[in-house]
Amino acid sequence: MDAMQIANSIPMWVACAIPVGLIIFQAFLFMNKARQACNAIGYPDEKVKQAIKSSAITSIGPSLVILSGMLSLLITVGGPVGWMRLSLIGSVMFESIAAGIGTQQVGVTLGTDPMTPTALAMAVWTMVLCSIGWVIFATFSASRMEKIQHKITGGSTKRMAMISGAAIIGCFASFVGSHLVKFNAELGGFYFSKNAVAAILGALIMFVMLKVSAKNKKLAEWNLFIAMISAMILTAVLPIGK
Repeated sequence: MDAMQIANSIPMWVACAIPVGLIIFQAFLFMNKARQACNAIGYPDEKVKQAIKSSAITSIGPSLVILSGMLSLLITVGGPVGWMRLSLIGSVMFESIAAGIGTQQVGVTLGTDPMTPTALAMAVWTMVLCSIGWVIFATFSASRMEKIQHKITGGSTKRMAMISGAAIIGCFASFVGSHLVKFNAELGGFYFSKNAVAAILGALIMFVMLKVSAKNKKLAEWNLFIAMISAMILTAVLPIGK
């Protein structure tokens, strides 16, 4: 049987639907527990609804990016696996790299050479096995994180906020930095790739959105979505890069 027929077969859809269903159930379970906790401490229901709405809107931009990555996985490893993997992990970069490493072991270059059943199996096994470490680490360390947090911060909530903020900034800086150093397209004497242009435009648009939303609080929850989508569209239409 052809590799892509296997990848998009009914058994594959059924097998991949099981973990996705568990993730959806888990999300509703967490949301229900959070509501119960809010009721227990007397947190206003209006604030809870506002938090849910803001979170849903904020997730639109990153979800569209994941959707674009799912399209590439759909072509290479089939719809069921792409749907399952990005529902569980959500890292387009990781899944593509892992699948490529797996197929290379049997002499197939992902996205270039025709997919074979063996290469498909290698891609799926590599994607799954390479992410098991995160699950194992979280399972055995989650219960100890509070003690570690207390030792690092000394019980100071301000210090914890500073450490958390620095960690988030460091993560995003690492991701964006890898795109800023790619130079392909000529722009004003410098050589930027579309990756770099998108990152720079996103930062500029977000800066403007923060200024605008400071006066219109309801617009704040749309900042990330507007910045990401606007930067993607402008980068696609601008005559620069390859």
